[in-house]
Amino acid sequence: MPTRLLPVLILLAAPLWAAEVQVIPGAGTLKDAIAGATPGDVLMLRDGAYTGPVTIDRPLTLTGPAGAVVDGEGQGTVITVAADDVAVRGITVTGSGRLNADIDSGIKIMKGADRARIEENRIVGNLHGVDVHGGHDAVVRGNTIEGLQLDRMNDRGNGVYIWNAPGTVIEDNDIRYGRDGIFSNTSTKGIYRNNLFRDLRFAVHYMYTHDSEVSGNVSIGNHLGFAIMYSNRVVVKDNLSLGDREHGVMLNYANNADVSGNLVRGGTKKCLFIYNAHKNLIYDNRFEGCGIGIHFTAGSERNVLTGNAFIGNREQVKYVGTKHVEWSFEGRGNFWSDHPAFDLNGDGIADAVFRPNDLMDHILWSQPAAALLTGSPAVQLVRWSQKSFPATLPGGVLDSHPLMAARAIPVPPAIQGMEAEVAGRWAEGTYDDLDSEHIGTH
Repeated sequence: MPTRLLPVLILLAAPLWAAEVQVIPGAGTLKDAIAGATPGDVLMLRDGAYTGPVTIDRPLTLTGPAGAVVDGEGQGTVITVAADDVAVRGITVTGSGRLNADIDSGIKIMKGADRARIEENRIVGNLHGVDVHGGHDAVVRGNTIEGLQLDRMNDRGNGVYIWNAPGTVIEDNDIRYGRDGIFSNTSTKGIYRNNLFRDLRFAVHYMYTHDSEVSGNVSIGNHLGFAIMYSNRVVVKDNLSLGDREHGVMLNYANNADVSGNLVRGGTKKCLFIYNAHKNLIYDNRFEGCGIGIHFTAGSERNVLTGNAFIGNREQVKYVGTKHVEWSFEGRGNFWSDHPAFDLNGDGIADAVFRPNDLMDHILWSQPAAALLTGSPAVQLVRWSQKSFPATLPGGVLDSHPLMAARAIPVPPAIQGMEAEVAGRWAEGTYDDLDSEHIGTH
């Protein structure tokens, strides 16, 4: 084809009749504007209230200021996207129904509605915020999503729910309240990055979601940070879990994951929980100030742990098993804050191997009441004997090449916009009072 014809063909392919259409507030005005629109039109909303629910059934852009409020008035989903190449930008969406069985949402992207763009909106007061329900290659970016604060957390919806929606990108959102920040179910090839999650059950919850990425997110004070369950080949990198109550990161029936560069700090129970998860590469993470650094159980096999830092956890490792497990790789182990190590040759590797657990630890796991005897002469004698006669040690974790220093974790993009005073509190670990007034929007 002669190249001089290409500009002409491109112009002919574009909807020459597309236009900007001003839509005034009122009952039914938005629905009428959609019904009368031509594919490619931009519907410009003004400040004021627009009644929903509405369905966008042709390629359109819906845009306006945050003062343009589309209110579903408690009936179903407020805005349903049922066509390709729809964009919703800059407006406020509120007032969905409350039927979890119907996944009532602020915005729902239906199967067959591909390449939707949901950007820079305030999506507040809905059961679910955004439901990507089968549409491919959707982008949900830069939104403020606040769910319902019902008494029962399981009665609430998710900030973003993804079902069977390959290629979804969820980034730069501020998600608060509701049940889970992002719940990804039976999907693939998604990217969920640089989001901020607060006051939720799980920040990110994976079920049967493969070949995808969770990166640069921040979870503050949720029940659980990043739960990767029944999912394969997931990249979990450069995330922060600050003060999450149960676990910072959980790998449950997750295989072939790449878990790196994450910081979990101040968790009440466990920084990392690994349950029946195999062939995962876990490296250059920092697990700090938790009840347990890593709880490793249920026959998890062929995992590689190297370059991680275990700092100030009440119990660095809880390994439930009888096998000997080596936690170093190609001569590089992990940093342990409770390892009184020496490095005479200055190569950055401690001169002595490290075992984070002994026989008494195993007894304390199975018989918690025995903790009353921790300081007794009998317990000290057992520990001295094991140190003097290593053959008496049970199976467990062994780090043959422990590191002398911990790797620093950089501040992720999701909170780089915080005020300096708040950033200082984050660095010191005093982040309980981080709120919307101090955290910059995206």
